[in-house]
Formats: sequence, structure tokens, C-alpha cells
Amino acid sequence: MALIMNACTLFFKILVLPLDLIHFLGIYSLYKRVFPVMMNILSKSYNKKLHEKKKELFSSLSEFARPDGSLTILEIGCGTGTNFKFYPSGSKVICTDPNPHFQRYLQEAVDASDQLEFEKFVVSSAEDLTAISNSSVDAVVSTLVLCSVNDTKQVLDEAHRILRPGGALFFLEHVVSDPASWTYFFQHVLQPLWFYFGDGCVMTRPTWKPLEASKFSDLKLRHIDAPVMYLIRPHILGYAVK
Repeated sequence: MALIMNACTLFFKILVLPLDLIHFLGIYSLYKRVFPVMMNILSKSYNKKLHEKKKELFSSLSEFARPDGSLTILEIGCGTGTNFKFYPSGSKVICTDPNPHFQRYLQEAVDASDQLEFEKFVVSSAEDLTAISNSSVDAVVSTLVLCSVNDTKQVLDEAHRILRPGGALFFLEHVVSDPASWTYFFQHVLQPLWFYFGDGCVMTRPTWKPLEASKFSDLKLRHIDAPVMYLIRPHILGYAVK
């Protein structure tokens, strides 16, 4: 099976060679203007399907408010702002995303979320949050972000740095499937093409492993099968406390 999988994966790697060339020449960057348009549609569908899971996960956010009741949330890779509806009323929200073209759709979500206080939108990668001070936020949120970062450990280190002691990183991420499954097979075979379709998204990451090895003192993590297309059905969700 592994031999067949590797052969099929090689076929798709050859198939996407023109895309590799386009990426090398810098032309692929034009897709970053199209990607937010596509995600604005897909994220709404994803939100409906994961509504109950998100509602359950983010219901714990209020537990990390400060003694005066204030809660500052930093969302990395905020995209179109589909998580805002799940945040506790009165929360202060800081958003970061490496793609500045999301800002148009993000503003629509901001305008529709009058129960929140929006501090700023920072164009930055999740690996570099130097615009955010040490121990300055109560919660960091990452949903469908760790699949496309270049350095998962660095992202987790940055989240740990900016969280106050006792704060928490909340996550909901799709991950690699069980090696004995057909999903695992097709995740690896189609990954070369998926990488460009998903603007750097990687389906084959065991993201729970760097979370388990991170600096966080307490990790609450669950594996679930999300009600979405089979390639990204395996998910993890939970939170990690600093």
C-alpha cells in the first residue's frame, strides 16, 4: 500500500510542476487575492457544520477572563472573522493574518459583531507576533491555521509568549488521518495539489504532537470526525493553558 501511495503521490507532484514554476516566479501570489473570496464562501459552510463544536469549545473562553471580568482575545489567521459570533460579549479582540486581502471580509464581520470591542488588525504571520507584547492577552485562538504555517513550534512558542500566566490557547484544526485509513492514503496522494488550492494548507500534519510537546502546562485535547469532506474530516480541538 505504501508503495502505491508513494507512486500516486509522485504522479501528482509531477502534475503540479507548472504550479511549482508559477510559485517560483512569484505569479502565484495573485491567488492570495482570490483565496479570501473563496474562503468567505467556504468558511460560512464550515461554520454551520461545526457550529455546535465551536459553541462548546469557545464557551470555556470566559473561564480565562481577568478578575475584573475583562477578556482580551488574539486570533491568529482570523481570515473572514467567522469565530467572532462565539466570543463572550464585551471581549476585546485583536486579529492577525498574513494575507491583507482578508481585511474587506473581516471588516464585514467586525461591523456585524457590535458585542465585541475590536482593537486592531495586524498583517503578520503566526510565527512572528512581535507587534503583540509579552503576557498581554488572556486567550489566543487558532482555527484551521496550524495546517498552513511554516513552523508549528514557533507559532506555539509565540502564543505562549503573548499569553498571560494562566491564559489559554484555543484550537480547532484538521489533522492527518489514521495510517490504516483510505483518508490517510488520499491525503498524501492529493497533498501536492491541495497545497496550492489551500494556499499552503497541509493535510498530512499530526498537529497534536507539537501541542503535546509544547511549553503549555495543561493540555485539553480531543480527536473528532468533523462533518466535512473526508480529506479534512479528522480534527483536533481543545485548549492549552500557560
